[in-house]
Amino acid sequence: MPPFFTEGQTNNLMKKSLLFLAFLLPAFAFAQQINTLTGTISEEVTTEPLANIAIDLVRPDSSYVSTKTNEDGSFTVDLSEGDYAIRFEYNGYKYMLGPYKVDQRLVSLGGIPYTSKQADEFRMNQENIPTISGETDLKDEGGQNVSSALNASRDPFLATASFIFSNARFKIRGYENENFTTFMNGIPVNDLEDGGTVWNQWGGLNNVMYNRENSVGLQPTTFTFGGVGGAYALDSRASKQRKQLQVSYAAANRNYRHRLMATYSTGMLKKGWAVTLSASRRWAEEGYVAGTFYDAYAYFVSVDKHFGSNHSLSLTIFGAPIRNGRSQAAVQEMYDLAGSHYYNPNWGYFNGKKRNANVGNVHQPTFILTKDWKINNKSSMMTSAGFMFGKRSVTALDWNNAPDPRPDYYRYLPSYYSEDPTLQAIVEKELRDNVNARQINWNNLYEANAMSWETIDSVNGIAGNSVTGKRARYIIENRIQDTKRFNIANVYNNNVSDHVSVTAGLNYQFQITRNYKEVQDLLGADFYVDVNQFAVRDFPDSFSVAQNDLNRPNRTLKEGDQFGYDYYSYVHKVGAWGQGVFKFNKVDFFVAADLSFTTFWREGKTQVGLFPNNSFGPSERKKFFNYAFKGGVTYKVDGRNYLFANGSYLTRAPYFDNSFVSPRTRNEIANGLKSEEIYSFEIGYNLRTPRVKLKADMYFTQFNNQTKTMSFFHDDLRTLVNYTLTNIDTRHWGGELGAEI
Repeated sequence: MPPFFTEGQTNNLMKKSLLFLAFLLPAFAFAQQINTLTGTISEEVTTEPLANIAIDLVRPDSSYVSTKTNEDGSFTVDLSEGDYAIRFEYNGYKYMLGPYKVDQRLVSLGGIPYTSKQADEFRMNQENIPTISGETDLKDEGGQNVSSALNASRDPFLATASFIFSNARFKIRGYENENFTTFMNGIPVNDLEDGGTVWNQWGGLNNVMYNRENSVGLQPTTFTFGGVGGAYALDSRASKQRKQLQVSYAAANRNYRHRLMATYSTGMLKKGWAVTLSASRRWAEEGYVAGTFYDAYAYFVSVDKHFGSNHSLSLTIFGAPIRNGRSQAAVQEMYDLAGSHYYNPNWGYFNGKKRNANVGNVHQPTFILTKDWKINNKSSMMTSAGFMFGKRSVTALDWNNAPDPRPDYYRYLPSYYSEDPTLQAIVEKELRDNVNARQINWNNLYEANAMSWETIDSVNGIAGNSVTGKRARYIIENRIQDTKRFNIANVYNNNVSDHVSVTAGLNYQFQITRNYKEVQDLLGADFYVDVNQFAVRDFPDSFSVAQNDLNRPNRTLKEGDQFGYDYYSYVHKVGAWGQGVFKFNKVDFFVAADLSFTTFWREGKTQVGLFPNNSFGPSERKKFFNYAFKGGVTYKVDGRNYLFANGSYLTRAPYFDNSFVSPRTRNEIANGLKSEEIYSFEIGYNLRTPRVKLKADMYFTQFNNQTKTMSFFHDDLRTLVNYTLTNIDTRHWGGELGAEI
């Protein structure tokens, strides 16, 4: 790989760096007398320390120095003489405490108790607080200990890209979803089959999901080793919620038209209890895309109990039942014929109303039990256990021995008849002028089923057992993932000294998922037959090859019956990680390591006629031992300007979804399956001022030995095919610039 800079460029860069340092030296020479300010911020009622809270020590001229509280709520910062106010944000509210005079070598504020009421009073009555305007630049503090850049602070690029750009399917750094790890109250919530995060599991619960810590890229975290893209930690425990009764209504023109939300939180009560309840309803008879609808609920319950100042227990339960009619991408030709960028081929008129064939449905309740233990003033431990269960499903049209019912099928488009201009013009006019020709024709599907009278012999493989009736040519099928996932995680934090902190963790995850199809709607028919239509066509003389399940051949199906594929995936993962963060006057650095062991296998519940010896029962168990390392350094120019460089090398077990050639039909594992190798590094600059936040960085990431499985309908072969690619190498490099003013 060629170097990023030539030798001449490197020499010029070094010269410029030396000139920059020489420019800074005069400022260092005129250092003022430095004093040390210490204090501890805690809840007044429960005496619970406010850990990892970013605080600013603000002067009357609006310049400030930043730091954050330790696990025991304490902070220590070096300051020049003067008056200071303490400014920090907690539970979504900004607080200002003070003023405090610093005029000695050591100024100890001791314990600083606060309640939400107290904070409200400070916000309403600030006569004694220095005016905060943010106009004056931070003056250099000489050789003092400059505070570190805070990972928990809002990253302007990430905040914008992860939400606003998501509608354009923008991927941060081009990474797939599995490169970002997500935690909820201490447990990982990424899906173990594909590594992604299913965000709609807590959709509609905005009011209780605002407490979060983000780690961007390779930065260190206090809760996990992290992925190459970063890590997110959501803390929805009742004791972390602000005291509130909030009811809100919103109107929108996107996925839903209406949203009603209600949240009640007691805050910390005198006997150490805290309770939070939240619920929401989101709905739309039709979204801005034709044929779509939205029908969603959400519920949330969290109860905390504090036992003295050292122990607390929290139970959180939440879920978000969502049912929505989906849209689907189409070729440009159909958008032009429809005269709309929002053309959706998934629907058609039925009894005068729009009916969508592609409907998603999800409800996966989650239970999380969290135990916090403050061991002493410098160390703490969090242990969390979580259990998630429930189904995700999506409906679709299925057909047998019948024309393709999709209105945008390429054989129905004008471009398919390019060699016959007359016929092409007729097809184009029909599609352009007739909305029913561009959408699913439900009446035709019902009519085809009504006209299909047939006798099926040897039902369930029993000679002489026959069924006569309307055999469905078209049905609506329901593709279901029924998942159960158990997690347990333990994280230990220890602030060894003012300069050294150590974090370590253990975790175990287990997930079992049943993947299957069932008949959702027979569309007026009496039954459907569980056979492979492509095998029937390709092997007309073989009774057994055409069967989806040789254990139940020629099975006739009613609504709600399972058919097609049916298999379980099992994934176990156990890991341990550790991290050390070292902070000094002008330089911070960290090192971290992670070890994990992953095993997974497939268990088929059907004996597929095409693969009778490799589909039913358990597959080979694949096992992978993996390791990861990362580290980084930050140079603190002053309390506002930071330069950083981070790097990592890791191996990662392949995900279940990409490891089997065709998990729906057989136990065959991709040839040469092995762990991915990933190495990444990033360099950048951070600016933090009262009015401007800016981040600029460059990154480079190399993924090696990737495996990907794709399933699709092959037009030439006229059947469903599976392609598995192995030894894929991908390279991601670029730059990011974000500013918030």
